[in-house]
Amino acid sequence: MTSPLAAPVHDRGITTLTLDSPANRNALSARLVGALSTALETCAADDAVRAVVLTHTGNTFCAGADLTAPPDPHALVALMRQIVALPKPVVARVTGHVRAGGLGLLGACDISTAGPEASFALTESRLGLAPAVISLPLLPRTDPRAAARYYLTGERFDAAEAARIGLITLAAEEVDKGLVPVLDGLRKASPQGLAASKELVTATVLESFDQHAEDLIARSAALFASAEAREGMTAFLERRDPAWEL
Repeated sequence: MTSPLAAPVHDRGITTLTLDSPANRNALSARLVGALSTALETCAADDAVRAVVLTHTGNTFCAGADLTAPPDPHALVALMRQIVALPKPVVARVTGHVRAGGLGLLGACDISTAGPEASFALTESRLGLAPAVISLPLLPRTDPRAAARYYLTGERFDAAEAARIGLITLAAEEVDKGLVPVLDGLRKASPQGLAASKELVTATVLESFDQHAEDLIARSAALFASAEAREGMTAFLERRDPAWEL
């Protein structure tokens, strides 16, 4: 069975980890969550790694939770917290679509750049669910009025809007060109300086995890077990409208 992650690529202190599970559009399966966590542990322990770039194959960065093989909620929360707490910056490179739980992965990254092909949507409410555990990195970093709109409506929005509301750092016409000054800056910074600086900017996000993770995991589990969520997920998999749609 092939890994849902491509082999890491190293270039002058930057290690690129590529989500590579085209069969499910890089959805957050138990296998992908485990593989990415292991790869991040390796990067954290390697003194040759100054920063990590997280990117993807295909036209989807991450389609959200894999409804056919979902990760344990505690494992997903642990992965997001691992990205936030990693002593090295994690930079997201997005050239495709991001949905639902994928936005939690994106929100955990320190810096993120997306191109004109990218689109974003928090679609949980349309499935009888809510963006529960992914709120841990998203709400401390995203404009609250925008979060209210997109949490409730599930509307799709583009990279420019994602940058405006604080979901991503930069919308760029050419993603790799936009990343040049970011990666150059990270290469010029000392490992100690990066780790100490990251601690400052992630402190409130880590507080969110420490204070609210268990409550949100419980809420998520209750929603997934509900009749409405079963109908929503069944309708999604059967490519039909759910019973409540007006």
